[in-house]
Amino acid sequence: MIPIAKPVIGPEEKAAVLDVLESGQLAQGARVREFEEQFAAACGVSFGVATSSGTTALHVALLAHGIGPGDEVITSPFTFIASANAILYVGATPVFADIDPDDFTLRPEQVAAKITPRTRAILPVHLYGQPCDMPALMHIAAGHNLIVVEDACQAHGAMVTIDTDGSKSKIQNPKSKIRPVGSFGTGCFSFYPTKNMTTAEGGMITTNDPVIAERARMLRQHGARERYRHEVLGYNFRMTDVQAAIGLVQLSKLAEWTARRQANAAYLSQHLAGLEHVIIPRIRPGATHVFHQYTIRVLGDRDAFAARLRELGVETAVHYPLPVHQQPLYQRLGYGGAFPAAEEASRQVLSLPVHPLLSKEDLDWIVRAVRAVSS
Repeated sequence: MIPIAKPVIGPEEKAAVLDVLESGQLAQGARVREFEEQFAAACGVSFGVATSSGTTALHVALLAHGIGPGDEVITSPFTFIASANAILYVGATPVFADIDPDDFTLRPEQVAAKITPRTRAILPVHLYGQPCDMPALMHIAAGHNLIVVEDACQAHGAMVTIDTDGSKSKIQNPKSKIRPVGSFGTGCFSFYPTKNMTTAEGGMITTNDPVIAERARMLRQHGARERYRHEVLGYNFRMTDVQAAIGLVQLSKLAEWTARRQANAAYLSQHLAGLEHVIIPRIRPGATHVFHQYTIRVLGDRDAFAARLRELGVETAVHYPLPVHQQPLYQRLGYGGAFPAAEEASRQVLSLPVHPLLSKEDLDWIVRAVRAVSS
């Protein structure tokens, strides 16, 4: 069976963990600070604040911006539930805007239509490793004085081409430049085992704002700036040095693994294009997709398609089978509305293996299996 995901843990990670264990400094310490600095540099920002998970990174980021009861935060209904739950955690109200059916990310015009006097922030989700249209979303945010908190939990190393002279062309303009996700607003990343890089579990907040960074550090550590002096209500959302040691090694390998994921995705797209019942992933112009997932659309019975692939030795996954607004929790909270693009995507999407450990033989097997099932 070719697995849908497989964490890459090598001898370097194991040695780094042993070094920490032998040092006796297991809690948040020097390794965490080093990991924060290196990850922030990789994202092109000044500050990184490590947390215990991607979910706690989102929670802390919203709190650090003072978002709370009475506030509305616009986000996607087609995402892992943590994106919206973090908004509930702080007492604010998630407001859903529909996605682009071609790339599964927030449609800027849908976001603009959802803004009310209570709107405080936009929380775009860089789903599957595909960046949102950040220039358009940042333009909307600036026009309404809104905070932007990027859910980049699936998009380590993803990039966006932006225009430096206001030209509409984001690709051919010689004055355009590349910016990483997590550098536009306040970024939030996850290091869950299946992500493009891992710390076994963990998260990171990225920002250029020293005030937000300081608030986030306090909030993740019981509201304390210094030991036993607690200034605000905080939490125990810290990362350990054991996790950070793994993260430092994984970060050094991220570029290589990303290139492999992109090459695997290109190979799959080349050999799956044109199938009658399959729509291959689309990369949005101006975006550098890092393929946390290689997600096709299946036109027809998606679940039967997946079952047949499993019989042929290819593991798949559905990310995600039920939009957030249709989840039982959100139904009980009174959420409704129609988001046709998100709802259709939930019925059609199917993720295929794309991880960096796939061999050429694995890729060929996946291609043969998909072509056989779709014929």
